[in-house]
Amino acid sequence: MPDSDSLHVMRNMTFSPLQSIGRAVQLLLVAGCLALPAIAVAADGTDNFKAFVGARIIDGTGKPAIEKATILVKNGRIAAVGRSVKVPAGTQQIDVSGKTIIPGLINAHGHVNEMSQLGLYARYGVTTVFSLGGDKEIQFRDQTRSEQQTPAVSRARLFIAGPIPVSKTAEEARKAVDGLAAAKTDIVKLRLDDNLGRGTKMAPEVYTAIIDEAHQKGMRVAAHIVTLADAKAVLRVGADFIAHSVRDEEMDGEVIALLKKNKAFYSPTLMRELSTFVYGEKPAFLSDPFLLKDGNKAEMAKAQEPAFQETMRNDKSGVWYKEHLPVAMRNLKKAEDAGIPVAMGTDTGPAYRFQGYFEHLELEYMTKAGLTPMQALVASTSTAARCLKAADQIGSLEVGKWADFAVLGANPLDDIRNTRNLDSVWIAGNRVPAK
Repeated sequence: MPDSDSLHVMRNMTFSPLQSIGRAVQLLLVAGCLALPAIAVAADGTDNFKAFVGARIIDGTGKPAIEKATILVKNGRIAAVGRSVKVPAGTQQIDVSGKTIIPGLINAHGHVNEMSQLGLYARYGVTTVFSLGGDKEIQFRDQTRSEQQTPAVSRARLFIAGPIPVSKTAEEARKAVDGLAAAKTDIVKLRLDDNLGRGTKMAPEVYTAIIDEAHQKGMRVAAHIVTLADAKAVLRVGADFIAHSVRDEEMDGEVIALLKKNKAFYSPTLMRELSTFVYGEKPAFLSDPFLLKDGNKAEMAKAQEPAFQETMRNDKSGVWYKEHLPVAMRNLKKAEDAGIPVAMGTDTGPAYRFQGYFEHLELEYMTKAGLTPMQALVASTSTAARCLKAADQIGSLEVGKWADFAVLGANPLDDIRNTRNLDSVWIAGNRVPAK
């Protein structure tokens, strides 16, 4: 991602000297909690201004909500935000009085298998996806890269891991990483998992080579793990991102210390566990109008067939994950309480993990695990943006960042399920179109 600090933003906005002075004062207002009188932001007739007026704004940083506030958008980026923003004459105004605006949700562990899924995620308020492994990801990224740096984008932003190395030797592992580095993926992902004893785990010398080569190339590594022992193993050799919960036993002080030492991110993906067993019976969410409006109808129908449900009930892996979901939830709370950066992720993309909808369900389960609604929102916005190394661009409603946000009909701080009361979604200040 290109640098986008305040000077970069101002250079790209092309202000006259007088406007530049006003811009500087405006930045001071934002930094000072917007306590000073209102100021005007000049429009020169060529600027694409929009003003979202009267909403409660939860900016994604963890700061208290701002009531009856305005977001001013110019050329796809946030030009001002707060209670004291004066809207320039001629600006398109969108009345959002009584509604709540949050940053667009960021899924730090999803999967994009078709380009159309970027639209699906966006319609559910998930404005950015970190697609952690897939053979088509580099192709998709190349198709979307230039678009994502313009004010024209109206579908979810895409970050990628690319193909997951399946190397058998250290030499093969290094070559695989070199290929990913040449393709300029955003991260390298490895899998350390034997499918609950049904397969063979990657050898230590192989995953060590992956991590070492990635770091030599200036890249980070995300690790798919299930067990506490495997989390420790990859962290000891430098893993940067634990892409699933530790699920077999309670996290201890050692793994917390390793996470802190590596400054590693932790993604719970509670929906991944849920999806392995929940269809043994008809889950209530299959009747949720929020899912029904855009969910995969064939998969929803299949999930309600008695034969499918019987298969799910008898699946040994599903039984294990059902027993261990509470462990994953307790470990999420431990990580949050210890100050580990938690980045919301769901592992959506495979069948019966409903993209867009499951991200909202993940938020609900994060609060069931003991996080506050504000903590769940921060994990799904600004912390997830940091996990993507894109916090200078997205993840919070601050001056200079892309205007990616969701307008809600109710306050998610009262009940996190209110994120499903979705009024509209905006990416770079563009309303995401209906299907």
